[in-house]
Amino acid sequence: MPQPIKDAISICKTIMRNGYDAYIINAPLQKKALKGEQLIIDICTDIEFEPLAKIFPQIKKPDHESQIAILEQGEVRFYFYPANTAESSPPETTLVKLTPRLLKQVVEEGDFPFSMTCPYLPSARNDYHGFDDMDSGQIRLKGIPDQTLKKNYLRAIRALRFSANYHLPIEGNTWLAIVRASRNVLDYVSISDIMDEWRKVEAENMWKFVQLLFDTMLLHGLIPELAALSRVKHIKNPEEGEETVWEHTIQVMRHYPEELPYDWYGTLACLFHDIGKLYTGEVFEEQMTFYQHHQVGAKVTRKILKKLRFDPEDIDLICHLVRHHMRFHFMLTDKGIRKFKSLDEYPRLIEMVRADIKARNGSYKEFNHNLKMLDRAEISEEMLEPLLNGHQIMEHTGIKPGPLVGLIRDALLQAQIAGDVTNIDEAIAFVRNYKDKERLS
Repeated sequence: MPQPIKDAISICKTIMRNGYDAYIINAPLQKKALKGEQLIIDICTDIEFEPLAKIFPQIKKPDHESQIAILEQGEVRFYFYPANTAESSPPETTLVKLTPRLLKQVVEEGDFPFSMTCPYLPSARNDYHGFDDMDSGQIRLKGIPDQTLKKNYLRAIRALRFSANYHLPIEGNTWLAIVRASRNVLDYVSISDIMDEWRKVEAENMWKFVQLLFDTMLLHGLIPELAALSRVKHIKNPEEGEETVWEHTIQVMRHYPEELPYDWYGTLACLFHDIGKLYTGEVFEEQMTFYQHHQVGAKVTRKILKKLRFDPEDIDLICHLVRHHMRFHFMLTDKGIRKFKSLDEYPRLIEMVRADIKARNGSYKEFNHNLKMLDRAEISEEMLEPLLNGHQIMEHTGIKPGPLVGLIRDALLQAQIAGDVTNIDEAIAFVRNYKDKERLS
C-alpha cells in the first residue's frame, strides 16, 4: 500500500476518533492516480472547517467551493470534501466515488466517456441550493433537473413550496422531473422533512401547495384519502350541479384566509373538513348523501395527522374544527346558538362555513340568521323569558285570549332585550300602553 494512502487512513481514523465520519474517496482509483511530484489524496468527511482546524492546525482554506479544506504533509496534499448526510437522497449517492479531479483524470485516460454524469458532491445546507435564480420568473432546478433532484429529493417538495409562496410557475423540465421522481420522493424523504417544508407554506397559499402535491401525484402516496376525494362528487349548488369534493376542498382553503389571514391551522382544517365524505357517501334515490361525514372525518383526520407526526394539541385542535364544522350551517334556535357559542374556536368554525358558502356560490340565508342570533346569545338567559306570562298579560290589560296576547308578549320580550323594560312595574306599564296603541290602530 502506498504511503500516501496509509497517511490518508491515519487522518480518517483521527477524524473518526473525534466523533465524525471520514473515508478515502475511491481508494483503488486514487492508488492508480498517484503520480507526479505533487501527490494528491481526496478524503470525504462530515466534519466542518472549524473543528477540523482544531484537529489539524496546519489546514488551509479550500481552492474550490466544493471542498472543506486542504492539508499538506510533505509531498502529499489532502483535499477534504463534504460527506452526503442528506436523509432525502437515495442510497446510491451516499458514497462519493468521484471528485472533479479524479473525473478529469479518468476522462483524459479514456477510462470513462466524457459524457458521464458528474458525481454528487454534497454542500452546506441551503434551501435555494440546486435552484436557478428566481429572477427568471420560474422555479427551475439547475443543470439536468432529474440529476439535480436525485441528489436531494427534498428539492421536489421545496420546489412546490417556492411555487406556492412566490406565485411562480414551475419550469417544464423541472415539473416533469418531479412527477417522474414522485415515488422516490416518498421513499427517501422523511415525513418530518416534508412537514417542515409544508409548515413554511403561508396559509393564504396552502391551497396552491396541496393542489401541486395532487398534480405531481405526491399527495396520492402521502395522503391517499385526500387524493381519493377527486373521485367523489357532490352538488355544488342547484344551478351549477356537481363538482368533485376535492375541487370544493381547494376552494374552501382558498377562501378561508380571506377573513382569518395567517391562520395556518384553520386552513389545514379546511383541507380535511370533508374527508369523511369518502367514507360516508351513499346514493339513495339518485341522490348522494354524506350523513355524519363530519364525525367520521374527525376520526380519519386524527389517524392521518398522527402519521404526519403532528403534536397532540395540534391534532386535537384540527379534529375539533373538522368535527364541528357543520354546526353553523343550519338555522339555529336560541338554545342552538348558545350551545354553538360555548364551543372552543367557534370564530374559526364560523369562517369555515363562510368559506364553504363562498366555494359553493351558495345562499347566506341561514348564515346571516345565525350571525344575528350570536348577538342575542350575549343576553342572559333570564332575559329571554318575558317578565309577564300570557295569563298575567291578560290580567293587567283586560284582554281575552287571542293573537293579541302573543303579539304583546313578543313586544315585551323585545323591549326587555333592548333594555327599555327592566322590572315588573315597567312590564305592566308597557303591556298596557301596547294594548292601547293596538286598539287605536
